[in-house]
Amino acid sequence: MSLVAYFDAASSEPLHPQAREALLAAIDVGWADPARLYGQARRAHLLLEQARTEVAEALGARPDEVSFTSSGTQAVHLGVLGTLHGRRRTGRHLVTSAVEHSSVLHAGGVHERDGGTVETVGVDLTGRVDLDTFAAAVGRPGTALACLQTANHEVGTLQPVAEAAAACRAHGVPLLVDAAQTAGRMPIPPGWSVLTASAHKWGGPAGVGVLVVRKGTRFRSFLPEDERERRRVPGFENVPGIVAAAAALRAMAAEAAQEQARISELVGKIRETLPKVVEDVEVIGDPDDRAPHIVTFSCLYVDGEALLTELDKAGFAVSSGSSCTASTLRPSHVLEAMGVLTHGNVRVSLPRGVSAAEVDRFLAVLPEMVRRIRQDAGVA
Repeated sequence: MSLVAYFDAASSEPLHPQAREALLAAIDVGWADPARLYGQARRAHLLLEQARTEVAEALGARPDEVSFTSSGTQAVHLGVLGTLHGRRRTGRHLVTSAVEHSSVLHAGGVHERDGGTVETVGVDLTGRVDLDTFAAAVGRPGTALACLQTANHEVGTLQPVAEAAAACRAHGVPLLVDAAQTAGRMPIPPGWSVLTASAHKWGGPAGVGVLVVRKGTRFRSFLPEDERERRRVPGFENVPGIVAAAAALRAMAAEAAQEQARISELVGKIRETLPKVVEDVEVIGDPDDRAPHIVTFSCLYVDGEALLTELDKAGFAVSSGSSCTASTLRPSHVLEAMGVLTHGNVRVSLPRGVSAAEVDRFLAVLPEMVRRIRQDAGVA
């Protein structure tokens, strides 16, 4: 058993062995510019388009709808602002949930500073968006785009994407879906118009994001025009990284039915055991309708950073607070929107291959850590 247990797969899944193999092979043969006409370039172009086809198939899209970006964050920025730019004549109103990833919220801030409007729809105690309020918001005149994640990146709660998509379709509003936490792990719900994802979340290399724009969705990049990636994403494609990303997505999807079910059982064990062994703990998010790999909990009278430090010393890599702002002292915007406890927050997200023994060891050492931190803080 390894003495170091990596429990932060929601931030970055370890590189899948098939991705590593594909990356090393593609570095040797896919280094040339795929936009050129000589032999090495044609080889790189073939690798790029084969990867595009594989990613499209895994995400339920057409290859010509898929573009590759430098990250999931860039995919979101391009997807949100590009769709809003393409639909300026329809209106300038954007609808999002209160628990979207910071990349969505930051893109919304840019849209507001440019004169647009943003409506943020609240969530319940589990982190699920209020569907009736969301549907009413997208029905307002001038709504150009709505955004909703498949699963929350901090608490794992699944969102009603198919139902939200139906409401958007009824009002002629495209829906952008951030599938970062479920791509490769769960089927993508139907009905979306724009989809974003990030390769390092499914075991691919960092530096590869995916932007998918359905045929018929008005989209116009707000950046200077570039000939590459369907004129949606400027710059030289990272062909070896893209090839490795496609290999990882294909492998993760093939393993998903068995491996994600096993991981979900381990997450369920953590959710069930924690309240029995730690006093004043709140396990957050929907216990059943959730992503398979994420569980978040908060401990009253405990500093989250202190708990992370102790867990790190014991050989556990976890995250705390907001998954996007772990270096700041500001509480997570997700937990605030849910109205749940933010003290001593820990997010555990289990990677492929995690063992039951690692989870058992985590549950064995955590209670004493919490007790010591509370004692040091003067809390009996």
